[in-house]
Amino acid sequence: MVRSQLYCPDSLDRTKLYLVLTVQKNYPHWKTRYDFLTKATTTPDRLKNTTLTHREKPQFDVLIVGSGGAGLSLALRLADHYTVGVLAKFALTECSTFYAQGGISAVLDDRHDSVESHVEDTLVAGAGLCNPDVVRLTAGKARENIEWLRQQGVHFTEFKDAEGHSQLHLNREGGHSHRRIVHSDDATGKAVALSLIERAQAHGNISLLENHNMVELITTDKLGHADKRICGAYVLDIATGNVKSIAAKIIVLATGGANKVYLYSTNPHISTGDGIALAWRAGCRVANMEFMQFHPTCLYHPSARSFLISEAVRGEGGRLILPNGERFMHRYDERMELAPRDIVARAIDNEIKTHGFDCVYLDISHKSREFIRQHFPTIYSQCLELDIDISQQPIPVVPAAHYTCGGVMTDINARTDIPGLYAIGEVACTGLHGANRMASNSLLECLVFAEQAHLDIVRQFDKLPPPPTLPQWDESQVTDSDEEVVIAHNWDELRRFMWDYVGIVRTSKRLERAMNRLLLLKDEITEYYGQFRITSDLLELRNLVIVAELIIRSAQQRKESRGLHFIKDYPEPCTDNPPQNTILIPERAGIAPTRV
Repeated sequence: MVRSQLYCPDSLDRTKLYLVLTVQKNYPHWKTRYDFLTKATTTPDRLKNTTLTHREKPQFDVLIVGSGGAGLSLALRLADHYTVGVLAKFALTECSTFYAQGGISAVLDDRHDSVESHVEDTLVAGAGLCNPDVVRLTAGKARENIEWLRQQGVHFTEFKDAEGHSQLHLNREGGHSHRRIVHSDDATGKAVALSLIERAQAHGNISLLENHNMVELITTDKLGHADKRICGAYVLDIATGNVKSIAAKIIVLATGGANKVYLYSTNPHISTGDGIALAWRAGCRVANMEFMQFHPTCLYHPSARSFLISEAVRGEGGRLILPNGERFMHRYDERMELAPRDIVARAIDNEIKTHGFDCVYLDISHKSREFIRQHFPTIYSQCLELDIDISQQPIPVVPAAHYTCGGVMTDINARTDIPGLYAIGEVACTGLHGANRMASNSLLECLVFAEQAHLDIVRQFDKLPPPPTLPQWDESQVTDSDEEVVIAHNWDELRRFMWDYVGIVRTSKRLERAMNRLLLLKDEITEYYGQFRITSDLLELRNLVIVAELIIRSAQQRKESRGLHFIKDYPEPCTDNPPQNTILIPERAGIAPTRV
């Protein structure tokens, strides 16, 4: 079957990146971004699943796309009863979970905190768009999921109380009214990821496939069946360039966010919105894509452009200052450095643009060196390698794209609009975050909704028929590309105009400019995708163009400022009607989204 017939590729389709020029400059012997990622982030041998053999037509009970906290925690919950395949685009550790610093929000001490307080803080941060039922479910399940992680071998930072008993140390971060952030020093995500990977690689029912990139979801209606349910996927084996058809009763998207649509991001290179684009093309609704969170404090240094300075630094007393040493957050919010991320990011953005600064500074040097090294060992050592001694000098910081609050619409059981297709983690829009995610709620969401998906999959699995025979991928109508520079140019252009026009502060005119450029770019990418054999870079660019259009259309339709969406034309929230989610619906013959 020719792929254009199978997928009905829509107007929002086609292509993405070729090579990162900065990587090529610094590592000229690594010719492509794939070389860089595989050599720089290859999973250690001890963490690899060595039992997997490449089958011509692999089939799993459940196929999970993504190897982060959401995907692997679900795999481990399912594997005692089902065969589970886990796809990782590059190394298993190349996921947002691995790079998460702060921690996991959880109320563990009922004497000084409460689940209801956690709920209220989350609702306030979400600016009227959180689903209260989802918030209460998530906050209420936090403690049991922390215990589940400890059972998987995750070690969290502890301290001795007055009676000499070991207790989990709790940090405080922006938006939280109490200390409730469970953490593993300042590298919580790494501790979680490595423990889950080790557990997964040791389980006989889990197959871990590194260097595999999703091409397309396959639904039964595309194969001529009367019903529509998920039945498999086409997957690119990046190492060989071959496309496999993988059958599965159930597919779970756990692909993370889409923050690489912006020029500056704290995320790893895999964060290209793959799951959102895949679900959209398959016919799923997406919601609240205008709410892209920009982390206020990304390290400003040419050698570490994606290094995050954790929220916990401000939570432990870090002060934001201008180059002359003046504090400025009091002009924006009475909570100052502990205000929610959207307020802090806009404040920094405004100071930088108003005064023409390259960056502002985060100063924790009033704390002792011992305190800093104990609480922030990773940040301290990383900055020291760059000749920044944070115990003696402030840290240069700028905002950067950090988290996708919108995504594929799911219910409280992680189900999407297509039977058999689930979405968990950052790829999903569960209703937890609303218009703004509160710090350290994201890893918690991964765990809770992995559990919700697990419970629902157990309930639904036997009701679903086995997947039909899948057609092989057909490349008879395409050739090898002789113009791969087009991908590099389009990738760079897309990220630049998204940063300039659809960033922290927006205007109607900027959004219009962005859409005009995107429509031209989309046509070019569509033509390219239809002519040449796919590569991983092309697939990512194809997905990012879809995500960019969804973000722009969502932003254009929200005629107010709310949460992470700030537009100068409408600087205040609309109070005439209750807050509404922005829901985009794929049309049958195309993908022009509509607001409902």
